[in-house]
Amino acid sequence: MVTIRPFENKDWLAVWSILEPTFRSGETYAFSPDITESEAHKAWVELPAATFVACRSDGAVLGTYFIKPNQPGLGSHVCNCGYVVAAAAQGKGVASAMCAHSQREAVARGYCAMQFNLVVSANEAAVNLWKKHGFSIVGVLPEAFRHRKLGFVDAYVMHKKLQTCRKPSQE
Repeated sequence: MVTIRPFENKDWLAVWSILEPTFRSGETYAFSPDITESEAHKAWVELPAATFVACRSDGAVLGTYFIKPNQPGLGSHVCNCGYVVAAAAQGKGVASAMCAHSQREAVARGYCAMQFNLVVSANEAAVNLWKKHGFSIVGVLPEAFRHRKLGFVDAYVMHKKLQTCRKPSQE
């Protein structure tokens, strides 16, 4: 069973041990493979609205995700999330649990939709998982990702409406 809870400072070393190999691989995230730990902390913990960890019953961190507005100001009703699962926990439902949790969290925070801006087309497991959770590919960005092994590959913009937004009141 996986428990998802807010990130705590004590989780950073475990989170970094998950993020570092993912970022270094250059296969699924646009972060530089040479990203420093400090830069990763800023991007994953300091800048987002919130960061969460998925833990095993013994407290071991299996995955992490962040949530933040996709755009500032007039685009802030749509959120963006990023998810990473430890290599040993992949294929065991952790990413799916985090995706479901993030959608509930997004609604609780008042977001109307969720958008993933750069889903690497070669990351078929992620593309299929997001589709399973109701996301649609709404755009193809030709050769937008420089995959470390495959070279230039397409990336997808994926989107899901979470709730009906209320029209802002006119004052």
